[in-house]
Formats: sequence, structure tokens, C-alpha cells
Amino acid sequence: MADIVDTAVAAGSFSTLVAAVKAAGLVETLKGAGPFTVFAPTDEAFAKLPAGTVDALLKDVPKLKKILTYHVVSGKVMAADVVKLKSAKTVEGSEVKIDASSGVKVNNATVTTPDVAADNGVIHIIDTVLMPA
Repeated sequence: MADIVDTAVAAGSFSTLVAAVKAAGLVETLKGAGPFTVFAPTDEAFAKLPAGTVDALLKDVPKLKKILTYHVVSGKVMAADVVKLKSAKTVEGSEVKIDASSGVKVNNATVTTPDVAADNGVIHIIDTVLMPA
């Protein structure tokens, strides 16, 4: 099985996320032992951000790193476990809200595809980029 980064590359719908992970210098981390749970925004999710946001973030590595690590939770948290949670502490340090009352929402993002397996964790595909406070 592939690691989280290679799994995202192979999926083909995460080119913006992969470019951001590379720009932030997080490739080695996300190829590491983990395990990690990544709430991965699709290219369409990044496209919903205001014009110029992605380009600005790619030039502001500290801010980019903060946003990307806000999408990662330590450990392998499968959908069956996520639905039992009200929140989860991110690698960035703050919490994301989890609401499983109708589907699964992480803050304001909907999980569109849960449990994409990787050898060092799991990816849950989301439709909106998460922004830390």
C-alpha cells in the first residue's frame, strides 16, 4: 500500500493539496511512520477559496504549514471512530469540531469519502478547506 502522500497523488484530485504539502515542506512528515488521519480537501475545495488565496498561501510557508497541519490528526481514526467524536485535536494544536448527526462534518466541511486507506494512516476526503481560528 502507498503512504498518505503517494495515495493522494495517485487519486488525481488533490494536486493543489499535494503542491501545498510540498511547498510547506511536509512531504517527509506525511511519508513518515505516523499513523496520521488526514482530512484532505479536493482541488474543488481549494477552488472555493477566494481568488488569489492559494497563491498567497504558497508564498507564506508558516501560515500554509499552520493550515495544513490543521487538517491532520495523530493516529489512525477510521470513520467508525470519527462518528463517536465531538472534536479532535489536530497536529496544528487546536481542535476541529466533528458533527455526525447527518453525514459527517468537520467544522464546516463535509466528509465526501471516508476511510481511504494508506500504509501510514487514513484519508477522509472533504469538500471544504479547513481554516484554523
